[in-house]
Amino acid sequence: MTHHSAPPAEPAEPAAGDRRRWFALAIVMTAAFMDLVDVTIVNVAIPSIQRDAGATFSQIQWITAGYALAFAAGLITGGRLGDIHGRKRLFLIGIAGFTLASALCGFAANPEMLVAARILQGGMAALMVPQVLSIVHATFPAHERGKVFGLFGAVVGLGAVMGPLLGALLTEWNLFGLEWRPIFLINLPVGIAGLILGSRFITESKAPKALKLDMVGVALVTLGLLMLLYPLTRGRELGWPLWGYVSMGGALVVLGALVAYERRKAARDGSPLVELSLFKVKSFAAGIAVQTVFGVALGIFFLVWTLYMQYGLGWSPLKAGLTGIPFSIAVSTAAGLSVQKLVPRFGRKVLQAGALVMAIGVLIYIWESGHYGLSIAPWQMALPLVVMGVGMGLIVAPLTDAILSEVPREHSGSASGLISTVQQMGNALGLGLVSVVFFGVIDDRLAEGAESAHGSAAGAAFADGFQHALGWVAAVMAVIFLLMFALPKRSAQHIEGAADDPSPATRKEPALVG
Repeated sequence: MTHHSAPPAEPAEPAAGDRRRWFALAIVMTAAFMDLVDVTIVNVAIPSIQRDAGATFSQIQWITAGYALAFAAGLITGGRLGDIHGRKRLFLIGIAGFTLASALCGFAANPEMLVAARILQGGMAALMVPQVLSIVHATFPAHERGKVFGLFGAVVGLGAVMGPLLGALLTEWNLFGLEWRPIFLINLPVGIAGLILGSRFITESKAPKALKLDMVGVALVTLGLLMLLYPLTRGRELGWPLWGYVSMGGALVVLGALVAYERRKAARDGSPLVELSLFKVKSFAAGIAVQTVFGVALGIFFLVWTLYMQYGLGWSPLKAGLTGIPFSIAVSTAAGLSVQKLVPRFGRKVLQAGALVMAIGVLIYIWESGHYGLSIAPWQMALPLVVMGVGMGLIVAPLTDAILSEVPREHSGSASGLISTVQQMGNALGLGLVSVVFFGVIDDRLAEGAESAHGSAAGAAFADGFQHALGWVAAVMAVIFLLMFALPKRSAQHIEGAADDPSPATRKEPALVG
């Protein structure tokens, strides 16, 4: 979740006596919850979507990556539009668009329409989500914000746990014979209620000096990422054609052009999409690298994990969804512990321990998958999942703070917007890489016709692909461990800024479990 790119317009400190602000809080939190659940709910339903809608594997990747990409591309602009035109107005436009896009997803006639609707949904989330913390900031006096952000963290944790479970139940129940569609349609009543109540209870606020829009920057970022992701996801099905390699090479040229343009834009009107001067701060540059690479790891893991459980092992969505509960609980518990108890005492070492613990969990999982083969049971997966969850929890909650700790305060808005953006971009990139690190292996195994002692050739191939992809995730965690040496040993603002600055709470981890 990004927060605003400029301080909110607060003519006076918001009044503590106004009861309406708690309604406003409930409404914006529901919207944040809806976005979070929407990211995680889809994964469990993917095999059902594929069977029912006849989607190819590359379309499956786009159902998840398309959302992440549109969300990433629009986040900073969404925040700025709120600063310029009013956060309440943008929030209501976003929630209306998100609800409409959810309806289009739910009634999608074919996989192409579903992918398009998911991209629209991600774009609308990018208008809605950045307003949430800005509205909180403009609605609550400083002394109440700490409590509010604590509440916010709890909602994020709940969304992380609820998403996969809700997705599994809705898919399993097959309400009205609609198969997977209720996972999107459930947003309709929530969205409509949010729209009606939001227009009544949320107070409008704007930024006194809002940054200008940078649409050229947005276009260049989006084009660069598409030129990288499209050939990655489609390459395998098309036999890795030459144009794919040309396009991926061209993506680097486009991103180079972006850097040059942003320099000029910063010099001209001081409101570039990406504040390049921030990268001179070593801890920020390293932290952004960590956040991006971490996004890649999560993008790979969650999609591959779902496909392994449901295709490789033949489990139902509910069985797969329930298997993930120990992971979610471990993430939430470790996240709370790391922010409150561990990081204030041990600083950066906690994040590094998290990277190592997560890598260990991944390695245990690889070993178990190989050892138990296709007869592995959910309870046997609990150990690696809990270890991974603890590792992830130690990283996700304090990472935002660590990245922002040495950033000049006037840039904290741009910086936190960038953190959320690169996390989503990493996620989309990870989802794109699934073709290479997972499906490629499966193709090779099926071509060899290797059958396992425990069952079908397809199951064995999926298990092999899973182990191979997890090897990549473990390697990525090792890279993250090394990158973290560039983070500050201690975050100076760790405690003191928490009450009145939303940056510690900008950790809406949309990718938390998905």
